Amino acid sequence: MAETSLPLVLVDDPLPDLVLELLQGRVHCLPWNALQRNGLTQADAIYTYGHPMVDGQLLDRLTGIRVISNHGVGVDHIELAEATRRGIPVGNTPLVLDGATADMGFALLLAAARRLIRGDHFARSPEFLHYDPAYLVGREVHGQTIGIVGLGRNGLQVARRASGFDMQILYHNRRPRTDLPESLRASYCELDCLLERSDFVVICVPLSKQTERLIDRERLAKMKSTAILVNIARGAVVDTDALTEAVMSRRIDAVALDVTDPEPLPRDHPLLQSEHLVIAPHLGSATEQTRRAMAELSIDNLLRGLNGQPLVHQAN
Repeated sequence: MAETSLPLVLVDDPLPDLVLELLQGRVHCLPWNALQRNGLTQADAIYTYGHPMVDGQLLDRLTGIRVISNHGVGVDHIELAEATRRGIPVGNTPLVLDGATADMGFALLLAAARRLIRGDHFARSPEFLHYDPAYLVGREVHGQTIGIVGLGRNGLQVARRASGFDMQILYHNRRPRTDLPESLRASYCELDCLLERSDFVVICVPLSKQTERLIDRERLAKMKSTAILVNIARGAVVDTDALTEAVMSRRIDAVALDVTDPEPLPRDHPLLQSEHLVIAPHLGSATEQTRRAMAELSIDNLLRGLNGQPLVHQAN
């Protein structure tokens, strides 16, 4: 490894050009495969763009780590307790992507409710010879009941969009929020009650030990048979096997996913064969403006940590 006066940062590659541009001249990037190829044992920081595992074993191996910076909100690939025990701050980027992720959630909700993907395929096919008013009749969105599981920053943005559709808004948190604007007209209820009453259920909770497989077979059974489930949080919040059964048996009307468990699903997974699935490849934050903001914030966190300064946002 070449000598350098710049801080050494282990990065999972390939990084997008924008991130490389912002890092240039400020740090020296070490590709993740240097762990095996060069037997890397020392670095000043870790920067994660995808989801490489950062656990106690890795942190034991690498001496000198001063900060871990994640390009994104979810840090379930980083063992926060191990980082905290070593006094290593972990930065993430929750302040800049809530709007884009909520937009994606509502796009998925609308696409599933109005059979948009199937309609697109049919409109392109040779079978579309004349207009048929009985074909692909979907679900109303305006004025219906939406249940938001997790009314944090992201969930609140979903609620604001639902308000624009004059929807009745239910939400479930660990505890009711007392700081919501009255104009939102959002009502707290227990999770089972929310599932029973909602026409649309949108999952917005972060993944944790408490929320892993929160939506399981028993809870899916509580949903209306006409309901649509949308997940823009983490795939593992929903039990994939139970969800597949619920969709394939038409226990629920449809599902719209930006995240899955595992991610991606195996190409022969039965859920992918269902016409009642709308799916995107984890595009929640995928706008030019949001991705730039995420890159800038994650690198700001990185540089602050290297300089011994408080991070803009710290996950641990």
